[in-house]
Amino acid sequence: MSQGIEFNRLMLDMRSMQMDAMSAPKSTAAVPELGGSSFSDMLGQAVNKVNDTQQASSQLASAFEIGKSGVDLTDVMISSQKASVSFQALTQVRNKLVQAYQDIMQMPV
Repeated sequence: MSQGIEFNRLMLDMRSMQMDAMSAPKSTAAVPELGGSSFSDMLGQAVNKVNDTQQASSQLASAFEIGKSGVDLTDVMISSQKASVSFQALTQVRNKLVQAYQDIMQMPV
């Protein structure tokens, strides 16, 4: 018998919550702007950043090769690996974009 009372109480609570939700005015919260940058802008920035990383790595390697003081081999290797990893990541993004484009183009209309 107590289980039936708990069930009835639960149903009453649910109905009152439903009525409250229906009577409450709907808020029309605006979606915040994300800065207005498009996907192509973000992709271009990523390409530029990878390019900058590669150029910095190349400059550091050149400085080490000519024997500039203050340039360690470890710094050169770390910079080279950062450039390599960022380029590989960019290549994977490109591959995914090409695959997505091909998938879309092969969809039946």
